Amino acid sequence: MRHRSWVSVLLLLTAATACSSGGATSQDGKTELTIATFNEFGYEELLKEYEAAHPDVKLTQRKTGQGAPHHQNLFTKLGAGSGLADIEAVEEGYLSQVMDKAGQFNDLAEIGPKIEDGRWLKWKTDAATKDGKQIGYGTDIGPLAMCYRKDLFEKAGLPSDPQAVKALFATWDSYFAAGDQFIAKSGGVAWFDSASQVFNAMHNQHELGYFDKSDKLVVDSNPAIKADWTAVTNAVAKGQSAKLVAWSNEWNSGFKAGAFATKTCPSWMLGVIEAQAGPENKGKWAVTDAFPNGGGNWGGSYLTVPKQSKNAKKAAEVAAWLTAPEQQIKAFKAKGTFPSQVKALDDPALLEQVNAYFGDVKAGALFAAQAKKVGAAQYKGPKDGQVQENVFSPALQSVEQGKSADEGWKTAVAEAQKVAK
Repeated sequence: MRHRSWVSVLLLLTAATACSSGGATSQDGKTELTIATFNEFGYEELLKEYEAAHPDVKLTQRKTGQGAPHHQNLFTKLGAGSGLADIEAVEEGYLSQVMDKAGQFNDLAEIGPKIEDGRWLKWKTDAATKDGKQIGYGTDIGPLAMCYRKDLFEKAGLPSDPQAVKALFATWDSYFAAGDQFIAKSGGVAWFDSASQVFNAMHNQHELGYFDKSDKLVVDSNPAIKADWTAVTNAVAKGQSAKLVAWSNEWNSGFKAGAFATKTCPSWMLGVIEAQAGPENKGKWAVTDAFPNGGGNWGGSYLTVPKQSKNAKKAAEVAAWLTAPEQQIKAFKAKGTFPSQVKALDDPALLEQVNAYFGDVKAGALFAAQAKKVGAAQYKGPKDGQVQENVFSPALQSVEQGKSADEGWKTAVAEAQKVAK
């Protein structure tokens, strides 16, 4: 919330420089298409490659540094009815809001080029399909594994080899039981970083999110949500949480200081850990191809073509090309974005990728295997992200700071009901 003024200025500047949809024809007769992305998609060289192969097309990338301003701009322009790029990237955390406005996006199965069946992992495609209409082409994903500190495990008398620790991470029950063993001998080091980080991973494994398929809030009627809450808050009460707020300065420095021993670990988290833990901790962190209760996903995006586009079919052709297996491998090599395409997951360039920081583990092969363990896309209502970020994360933080689990739960339910109105 403290960045609201900065975001408002950014949106005004964006509106001033992009007051109409893309898809115009340039003076030299080329079709001009814009693509709006955020963070790193690895598209810079790919866009040049596409232009070289399609001399009648000129591509312009609008790249925003962070996801929140990009998506606020997206929803502002949807409401205004103009100003969107021909291709708009959508992060999976905002996808439910986009699906709620599916009528403002093209059905890519209808306007796009014919694509072979089974290009993407089924759960990836299903999440962006509504009433038989495909709203987005899948880009990257964030398959989940478990990262842990080998040296801290050894000091606490736990196994530390990536194969030996898999039993500890087989289920959430075994994970929290191992946490009890660790805390008893850890000398004050926490088992995990943040209650909300663990809770979100548990919650996202369920068939339904905070809403049912009719978009009715089910926080107080779905026993799975309360069970996850109880399991995590019990672990907090036993001292397993480092009580850190994810992405805060304290959380960042916690990696370097060894403040916690385990981390729910999507593929892209390896880069975060290496950057924050620093070279002095190389070889201390490890990753294993296990995740409690099976697979999970955290992160990834889609390319959409809004109906505002004046050249929607050509935009869909570009989006389809960018999300083909060959291009996703190139994007992976450029920026480490983990592909969601079935063929790409079997590509030697991915399977042979080695991460030296994590003990020369074949990280590409490890996360490819984890991606295939994800069963189905969770159904999320249009306000699902708001409930997660603005309700449950703060409620769990309040329990970490001393509020009782029962009071925290009552607050979460009441606040979720306000959001759902």
